[in-house]
Amino acid sequence: MREVRAEALTSGVLRAPAVAHAFFTRRGGVSTGLYASLNGGVGSRDQRDAVAENRARMAAAIGVAPERLLIPFQVHSPDALIVDEPWPAAERPRCDALATAARGLGLGVTGADCGILLFADAGAGVIGAAHAGWKGALTGVIEATVAAMTRLGAKRENIAAALGPTIRQDSYEVGPEFVARFREADAAHARFFKQSVRAHHAMFDLPGFIAAQAEEAGIDRFEDLRLDTYADEERFYSYRRTTHRGEADYGRLVAAIALC
Repeated sequence: MREVRAEALTSGVLRAPAVAHAFFTRRGGVSTGLYASLNGGVGSRDQRDAVAENRARMAAAIGVAPERLLIPFQVHSPDALIVDEPWPAAERPRCDALATAARGLGLGVTGADCGILLFADAGAGVIGAAHAGWKGALTGVIEATVAAMTRLGAKRENIAAALGPTIRQDSYEVGPEFVARFREADAAHARFFKQSVRAHHAMFDLPGFIAAQAEEAGIDRFEDLRLDTYADEERFYSYRRTTHRGEADYGRLVAAIALC
């Protein structure tokens, strides 16, 4: 029987001999129904055994043991944690970004519309991963990830970062209170919104905002894979699409990176 592999996308700016990385799609797993098929979300109501098998396939794709693929309990925070060894399964830290200089340790984040980012300074042997929803991006999770990497020896000017599948502006309508929150933080943030067809609503450019935050953090090599989780149901899960349909739950995509 032909082995089924977890389907993954890669970024040109992250490719290096010592770095393995993947932005996994929803294809190549064992989950069924709403979660078909490569659901990586332990927070979903999917079968635990199915999620464990899916994550094991993801770990294999980046060359680490399943127990060495670390994905935190994400809370839409700006918090980044430096790690150098696996944590007990029942003790996942609550944060939204990880950084390490340890080889053979995989760093991962999940998403289903939010930005999922991977970072690497291949020369210094330092990597990072971040979950950047609008709240984390606004409050500084990208800067926190870069700062954690620099504490491990990375240089800002040498860090490359890539943004995986994320909800795009044409799929992301928000209300006036959302726009006001961004403008209150910085009036220049108005450039990330355009008028919606619905009165008093706007369309938010989350990928553009993330790219701007990465630039502010000193990252010169940044790649946006330019993939819309909401619009591409065949390849990606989407929280917003599930909500609009009134479905009971949704799967989670995973982005992961490791030092070989």
